[in-house]
Amino acid sequence: MSAPAAPGTARRGPGAALPDFPWDSLAGAKALAASHPGGIVDLSVGTPVDPTPEVVAAALRSAADAPGYPLTWGTAPLRETVAAWFARRRGVPGLDPDGVLPTVGSKELVAWLPLLLGLGPGDAVAHPAVAYPTYDVGARLAGATPVPVDVSAGPAALEEARRAGHRVRLLWLNSPSNPTGAVLEAPELAALVAWAREHGAVVAGDECYAELGWDAAHDAFRGGLVPSVLDPRVTGGDTTGLLSVYSTSKQSNLAGYRAAFVAGDPALVRELLEVRKHAGMIVPWPVQVALAAALADDAHVAAQRERYRARRAVLRAALEGAGFRVDASGAGLYLWSTLGRGSRETVDLLAARGVLVAPGHFYGAAGERHVRVALTATDERVAQVPQRLAGLDAPGA
Repeated sequence: MSAPAAPGTARRGPGAALPDFPWDSLAGAKALAASHPGGIVDLSVGTPVDPTPEVVAAALRSAADAPGYPLTWGTAPLRETVAAWFARRRGVPGLDPDGVLPTVGSKELVAWLPLLLGLGPGDAVAHPAVAYPTYDVGARLAGATPVPVDVSAGPAALEEARRAGHRVRLLWLNSPSNPTGAVLEAPELAALVAWAREHGAVVAGDECYAELGWDAAHDAFRGGLVPSVLDPRVTGGDTTGLLSVYSTSKQSNLAGYRAAFVAGDPALVRELLEVRKHAGMIVPWPVQVALAAALADDAHVAAQRERYRARRAVLRAALEGAGFRVDASGAGLYLWSTLGRGSRETVDLLAARGVLVAPGHFYGAAGERHVRVALTATDERVAQVPQRLAGLDAPGA
């Protein structure tokens, strides 16, 4: 292994083409927020803070004796559990368990998918214009071109990219969105899938917040649904060229477990599997057992949702009372909020009151006037936000 480059020298290898890690730039604002007499209320990252459910922890302990190598593909019972979860929770009956593959969290799959699919120079990866930065990073790691598009405009946005000379080979969709919380409905997904199939592109739906729909239409615990890219209304009963990416980090407080999966087209999954077997990209056996337990138990998910629902109500009222407008945010783990100012100015304004949030420009130029406010702080910390934001909308505040 070569020695790391000395400070101030040029980077080499794949990292040379990557932007700096955006959250590193929050160090100053974090220090300012931490200097508040009451301490920091950190709403910037979205890291779960509540306990891991006992049903999952018990499953992990039961599999602690694991001397052999786990299966890269995952066990048949795990893959069948995922298929049953899709039928029960996502409105996707009859998913082929052969089209399921556990992953080491969802972020690694997002970052490596273009490379695993064989994309490279001359190929384009389209992703939402306001989006999680790893879609862009994944394209760059493969040597492909990241192309932000307004997916809410439907196929017209993709046609515009094609006319600009981009050969879209992979289309990322993110519903519910990180950071905005917007949901793509089944007809919108179907139109985008139809365009992708016509032009030979794979569609990957990042659906990690699907259990966090807050209005009745998208709340699976109240008869609603956040549509999946694998929904029969979207696929026409054919999953060819389609993948759904999901993580239990948020719904089950398992960010530390790195317990996730990709599912959909069995042929595509087999292609990913073959590369991952060579590369040793394997989910540990105890985590596979824990993942199955998490997906088989809905009660802990419902309980966690209610924690987030209560925190969301407190934070939204505090933000709107302080003059913020909350846009979209009908689902997911964040409140996409704006004072009509630049996002860094808003971050600093809130940091001075001990509240740290993420600037919208982390998610693309189109997010420059917003900040992302996470629901992931303890009840005690969240309860302090209304008082800290009081008077923020006063002249000169």
